[in-house]
Amino acid sequence: MPQSSVPRLPRFIGVGPPRTATSWLHEVLKGHAALPQDRKETDFFSKNYAKGVDWYRSFFRDADPRLPLGEFSPTYFISDDACSRIARDIPGCRIICSLRDPVDRAYSHWRLMVRNVWTKAQFADALLKHNDLRESSRYAHYLAKWQQAFGAENVLVLIYDDLEADPQAFVDRICDFIGIERFPISTSPVAEQRVHLVPVAPKSLRLARNARNLMGWLHDHRYHRLANSFRQSALWHFCAERGEPFKPIDLEVETRLREYFRPEVEQVEQIIGRDLSAWKPPQPGCVLDLRTAR
Repeated sequence: MPQSSVPRLPRFIGVGPPRTATSWLHEVLKGHAALPQDRKETDFFSKNYAKGVDWYRSFFRDADPRLPLGEFSPTYFISDDACSRIARDIPGCRIICSLRDPVDRAYSHWRLMVRNVWTKAQFADALLKHNDLRESSRYAHYLAKWQQAFGAENVLVLIYDDLEADPQAFVDRICDFIGIERFPISTSPVAEQRVHLVPVAPKSLRLARNARNLMGWLHDHRYHRLANSFRQSALWHFCAERGEPFKPIDLEVETRLREYFRPEVEQVEQIIGRDLSAWKPPQPGCVLDLRTAR
Protein backbone atom coordinates (compact mmCIF):
# COMPACT_ATOMS: atom_id res chain seq x y z
CA MET A 1 0.00 0.00 0.00
CA PRO A 2 2.42 2.73 -1.14
CA GLN A 3 1.81 6.22 0.15
CA SER A 4 1.61 7.70 -3.34
CA SER A 5 -1.54 5.72 -4.12
CA VAL A 6 -3.40 6.91 -1.03
CA PRO A 7 -2.93 10.69 -0.63
CA ARG A 8 -4.12 12.46 2.50
CA LEU A 9 -3.14 9.90 5.04
CA PRO A 10 -2.32 11.41 8.45
CA ARG A 11 0.69 13.62 8.85
CA PHE A 12 0.78 12.86 12.58
CA ILE A 13 -0.50 10.09 14.86
CA GLY A 14 -0.78 10.12 18.63
CA VAL A 15 -0.09 6.52 19.58
CA GLY A 16 -0.88 6.72 23.27
CA PRO A 17 -0.65 4.79 25.50
CA PRO A 18 -4.16 4.72 27.02
CA ARG A 19 -5.15 7.13 29.79
CA THR A 20 -2.50 9.72 28.96
CA ALA A 21 -4.73 12.62 27.85
CA THR A 22 -5.19 11.49 24.24
CA SER A 23 -8.94 12.18 24.42
CA TRP A 24 -8.30 15.66 25.80
CA LEU A 25 -5.81 16.36 23.03
CA HIS A 26 -8.26 15.14 20.41
CA GLU A 27 -10.91 17.54 21.69
CA VAL A 28 -8.58 20.52 22.05
CA LEU A 29 -7.11 20.11 18.55
CA LYS A 30 -10.50 19.96 16.84
CA GLY A 31 -10.70 22.65 14.20
CA HIS A 32 -6.92 23.12 14.20
CA ALA A 33 -6.06 19.71 12.77
CA ALA A 34 -8.17 17.38 10.61
CA LEU A 35 -9.14 14.50 12.89
CA PRO A 36 -11.31 11.41 12.25
CA GLN A 37 -14.92 12.35 11.73
CA ASP A 38 -17.26 11.48 14.62
CA ARG A 39 -14.85 8.97 16.12
CA LYS A 40 -11.65 9.54 18.03
CA GLU A 41 -10.00 6.12 17.77
CA THR A 42 -10.08 4.28 14.45
CA ASP A 43 -7.65 1.55 15.66
CA PHE A 44 -6.94 1.02 11.97
CA PHE A 45 -3.28 0.08 12.19
CA SER A 46 -3.77 -2.20 15.21
CA LYS A 47 -7.20 -3.85 14.99
CA ASN A 48 -8.88 -2.83 11.73
CA TYR A 49 -6.11 -3.04 9.15
CA ALA A 50 -7.91 -5.80 7.23
CA LYS A 51 -10.75 -3.37 6.47
CA GLY A 52 -8.46 -1.60 4.04
CA VAL A 53 -7.21 1.91 3.51
CA ASP A 54 -10.45 3.14 1.92
CA TRP A 55 -12.23 2.33 5.18
CA TYR A 56 -9.59 4.33 7.04
CA ARG A 57 -9.67 7.26 4.66
CA SER A 58 -13.45 7.49 4.99
CA PHE A 59 -12.97 8.95 8.47
CA PHE A 60 -11.25 11.93 6.86
CA ARG A 61 -13.62 12.31 3.91
CA ASP A 62 -14.74 15.82 4.87
CA ALA A 63 -11.37 17.00 6.19
CA ASP A 64 -10.41 20.61 5.58
CA PRO A 65 -7.63 20.38 2.94
CA ARG A 66 -5.82 23.26 4.63
CA LEU A 67 -5.32 21.30 7.84
CA PRO A 68 -2.92 18.43 8.52
CA LEU A 69 -4.54 15.06 9.05
CA GLY A 70 -3.98 13.20 12.29
CA GLU A 71 -5.47 10.88 14.83
CA PHE A 72 -5.02 9.61 18.39
CA SER A 73 -5.33 5.84 18.84
CA PRO A 74 -3.82 4.61 22.15
CA THR A 75 -3.91 0.94 21.12
CA TYR A 76 -1.01 1.62 18.75
CA PHE A 77 1.62 2.21 21.46
CA ILE A 78 2.25 -1.44 22.36
CA SER A 79 1.34 -2.85 18.95
CA ASP A 80 4.37 -3.92 16.94
CA ASP A 81 2.04 -4.39 13.97
CA ALA A 82 0.81 -0.81 14.21
CA CYS A 83 4.36 0.52 14.43
CA SER A 84 5.56 -1.41 11.38
CA ARG A 85 2.42 -0.70 9.33
CA ILE A 86 2.53 3.05 9.94
CA ALA A 87 6.26 3.11 9.16
CA ARG A 88 5.63 1.25 5.91
CA ASP A 89 2.48 3.07 4.79
CA ILE A 90 3.26 6.59 6.06
CA PRO A 91 7.04 6.71 6.40
CA GLY A 92 7.09 10.47 6.99
CA CYS A 93 4.48 10.36 9.73
CA ARG A 94 5.19 12.27 12.94
CA ILE A 95 4.52 10.29 16.12
CA ILE A 96 3.28 11.62 19.45
CA CYS A 97 3.81 9.57 22.61
CA SER A 98 2.23 11.00 25.76
CA LEU A 99 3.57 9.43 28.96
CA ARG A 100 2.05 9.56 32.43
CA ASP A 101 3.21 8.30 35.80
CA PRO A 102 3.16 4.56 34.96
CA VAL A 103 1.36 3.52 38.13
CA ASP A 104 -1.27 6.25 37.85
CA ARG A 105 -1.77 5.34 34.21
CA ALA A 106 -2.20 1.65 34.95
CA TYR A 107 -4.65 2.34 37.78
CA SER A 108 -6.70 4.67 35.58
CA HIS A 109 -6.61 2.04 32.82
CA TRP A 110 -7.88 -0.58 35.28
CA ARG A 111 -10.77 1.65 36.36
CA LEU A 112 -11.78 2.00 32.71
CA MET A 113 -11.64 -1.78 32.30
CA VAL A 114 -13.90 -2.22 35.33
CA ARG A 115 -16.35 0.39 34.06
CA ASN A 116 -16.52 -1.34 30.68
CA VAL A 117 -16.76 -4.77 32.33
CA TRP A 118 -13.58 -5.97 30.63
CA THR A 119 -12.43 -7.27 33.99
CA LYS A 120 -13.91 -8.09 37.39
CA ALA A 121 -10.50 -8.58 38.99
CA GLN A 122 -9.06 -6.29 41.62
CA PHE A 123 -6.16 -4.13 40.47
CA ALA A 124 -3.28 -6.35 41.65
CA ASP A 125 -4.91 -9.45 40.15
CA ALA A 126 -5.79 -7.64 36.92
CA LEU A 127 -2.12 -6.78 36.42
CA LEU A 128 -1.39 -10.50 36.29
CA LYS A 129 -4.31 -11.38 34.05
CA HIS A 130 -4.30 -8.57 31.48
CA ASN A 131 -1.13 -8.12 29.48
CA ASP A 132 -1.97 -4.71 28.02
CA LEU A 133 -2.61 -3.25 31.47
CA ARG A 134 1.04 -3.56 32.48
CA GLU A 135 2.63 -3.49 29.00
CA SER A 136 1.15 -0.06 28.30
CA SER A 137 3.28 1.33 31.14
CA ARG A 138 6.52 -0.16 29.77
CA TYR A 139 7.36 3.16 28.22
CA ALA A 140 11.06 2.79 27.42
CA HIS A 141 10.61 -0.62 25.81
CA TYR A 142 8.04 0.59 23.29
CA LEU A 143 9.29 4.15 22.92
CA ALA A 144 12.59 2.77 21.66
CA LYS A 145 10.73 0.87 18.93
CA TRP A 146 8.89 3.97 17.73
CA GLN A 147 12.09 5.98 17.68
CA GLN A 148 13.89 3.25 15.78
CA ALA A 149 11.10 3.05 13.20
CA PHE A 150 10.63 6.80 12.65
CA GLY A 151 13.78 8.45 13.99
CA ALA A 152 13.97 10.13 17.38
CA GLU A 153 13.49 13.56 15.77
CA ASN A 154 10.08 12.46 14.47
CA VAL A 155 8.79 11.16 17.80
CA LEU A 156 7.51 13.78 20.25
CA VAL A 157 7.53 12.59 23.87
CA LEU A 158 5.08 14.44 26.09
CA ILE A 159 4.91 14.18 29.87
CA TYR A 160 1.47 14.31 31.49
CA ASP A 161 2.85 16.28 34.43
CA ASP A 162 3.51 19.16 32.02
CA LEU A 163 -0.15 19.17 31.00
CA GLU A 164 -1.13 19.55 34.63
CA ALA A 165 1.41 22.34 35.15
CA ASP A 166 0.87 24.39 31.97
CA PRO A 167 -1.74 23.13 29.48
CA GLN A 168 -1.06 25.93 27.01
CA ALA A 169 2.66 25.20 26.77
CA PHE A 170 1.83 21.50 26.47
CA VAL A 171 -0.35 22.11 23.41
CA ASP A 172 2.10 24.65 21.98
CA ARG A 173 4.73 21.91 21.73
CA ILE A 174 2.33 19.77 19.71
CA CYS A 175 1.44 22.65 17.41
CA ASP A 176 5.10 23.26 16.67
CA PHE A 177 5.70 19.55 16.11
CA ILE A 178 2.84 18.99 13.65
CA GLY A 179 3.32 22.30 11.88
CA ILE A 180 0.23 24.32 12.77
CA GLU A 181 -0.08 27.78 14.24
CA ARG A 182 -0.28 28.02 17.99
CA PHE A 183 -3.71 28.91 19.33
CA PRO A 184 -5.13 29.80 22.76
CA ILE A 185 -6.60 26.63 24.21
CA SER A 186 -9.13 28.77 26.07
CA THR A 187 -11.11 28.65 22.82
CA SER A 188 -11.75 24.94 23.46
CA PRO A 189 -14.71 23.99 25.67
CA VAL A 190 -12.63 21.29 27.37
CA ALA A 191 -9.54 23.42 28.04
CA GLU A 192 -10.09 23.40 31.79
CA GLN A 193 -11.51 19.89 31.95
CA ARG A 194 -10.30 16.32 31.83
CA VAL A 195 -12.47 14.19 29.56
CA HIS A 196 -13.53 10.58 30.03
CA LEU A 197 -12.66 10.40 33.70
CA VAL A 198 -13.76 7.21 35.46
CA PRO A 199 -14.34 8.16 39.10
CA VAL A 200 -16.97 5.52 39.95
CA ALA A 201 -17.64 1.86 39.22
CA PRO A 202 -20.82 0.71 37.50
CA LYS A 203 -23.69 -0.10 39.83
CA SER A 204 -24.87 -2.96 37.61
CA LEU A 205 -22.38 -5.06 35.66
CA ARG A 206 -25.16 -6.34 33.42
CA LEU A 207 -26.32 -2.85 32.46
CA ALA A 208 -22.74 -1.65 32.01
CA ARG A 209 -21.94 -4.57 29.73
CA ASN A 210 -25.08 -3.92 27.67
CA ALA A 211 -24.21 -0.23 27.36
CA ARG A 212 -20.67 -1.06 26.24
CA ASN A 213 -21.96 -3.58 23.69
CA LEU A 214 -24.47 -1.06 22.33
CA MET A 215 -21.74 1.54 21.99
CA GLY A 216 -19.56 -0.96 20.12
CA TRP A 217 -22.44 -1.96 17.82
CA LEU A 218 -23.17 1.66 16.95
CA HIS A 219 -19.54 2.32 16.08
CA ASP A 220 -19.23 -0.92 14.10
CA HIS A 221 -22.21 0.12 11.99
CA ARG A 222 -20.86 3.66 11.48
CA TYR A 223 -23.48 5.34 13.69
CA HIS A 224 -20.71 7.34 15.28
CA ARG A 225 -22.71 10.46 16.06
CA LEU A 226 -25.42 8.43 17.71
CA ALA A 227 -22.78 6.59 19.74
CA ASN A 228 -21.27 9.90 20.84
CA SER A 229 -24.68 11.19 21.86
CA PHE A 230 -25.34 8.02 23.82
CA ARG A 231 -21.99 8.41 25.58
CA GLN A 232 -23.05 11.85 26.80
CA SER A 233 -26.57 10.83 27.81
CA ALA A 234 -28.21 10.21 31.16
CA LEU A 235 -28.91 6.67 29.97
CA TRP A 236 -25.17 5.96 29.69
CA HIS A 237 -24.67 7.34 33.19
CA PHE A 238 -27.49 5.16 34.50
CA CYS A 239 -26.08 2.01 32.87
CA ALA A 240 -22.31 2.48 33.21
CA GLU A 241 -21.89 4.50 36.39
CA ARG A 242 -23.76 5.20 39.67
CA GLY A 243 -21.61 2.74 41.63
CA GLU A 244 -19.15 3.28 44.45
CA PRO A 245 -16.27 5.72 43.93
CA PHE A 246 -12.99 3.98 43.26
CA LYS A 247 -10.71 4.01 46.27
CA PRO A 248 -7.11 5.20 46.07
CA ILE A 249 -4.62 2.56 45.05
CA ASP A 250 -3.41 0.35 47.89
CA LEU A 251 -0.13 1.77 49.18
CA GLU A 252 1.66 -1.58 49.27
CA VAL A 253 0.64 -2.42 45.72
CA GLU A 254 1.66 1.04 44.57
CA THR A 255 5.11 0.80 46.17
CA ARG A 256 5.79 -2.63 44.72
CA LEU A 257 4.54 -1.60 41.30
CA ARG A 258 6.72 1.50 41.28
CA GLU A 259 9.72 -0.68 41.97
CA TYR A 260 8.69 -2.96 39.13
CA PHE A 261 8.54 -0.04 36.68
CA ARG A 262 11.66 1.70 38.00
CA PRO A 263 13.97 0.32 35.23
CA GLU A 264 11.58 1.57 32.56
CA VAL A 265 11.35 5.00 34.16
CA GLU A 266 15.13 5.28 34.43
CA GLN A 267 15.54 4.36 30.77
CA VAL A 268 12.99 7.00 29.78
CA GLU A 269 14.99 9.52 31.80
CA GLN A 270 18.02 8.68 29.69
CA ILE A 271 16.07 8.82 26.42
CA ILE A 272 14.50 12.24 27.01
CA GLY A 273 17.14 13.70 29.34
CA ARG A 274 14.74 14.51 32.15
CA ASP A 275 14.41 13.70 35.83
CA LEU A 276 11.31 11.62 36.54
CA SER A 277 11.92 10.99 40.23
CA ALA A 278 8.24 11.56 41.02
CA TRP A 279 7.47 8.34 39.15
CA LYS A 280 9.83 6.25 41.27
CA PRO A 281 9.18 4.60 44.65
CA PRO A 282 10.09 6.71 47.69
CA GLN A 283 12.15 3.84 49.03
CA PRO A 284 13.16 0.34 47.86
CA GLY A 285 10.38 -2.23 48.13
CA CYS A 286 9.61 -5.75 47.06
CA VAL A 287 9.25 -6.18 43.32
CA LEU A 288 5.74 -7.09 42.28
CA ASP A 289 6.13 -10.54 40.74
CA LEU A 290 4.59 -10.39 37.26
CA ARG A 291 6.68 -13.19 35.81
CA THR A 292 3.75 -15.60 35.87
CA ALA A 293 1.40 -13.16 34.20
CA ARG A 294 -0.63 -14.51 31.33
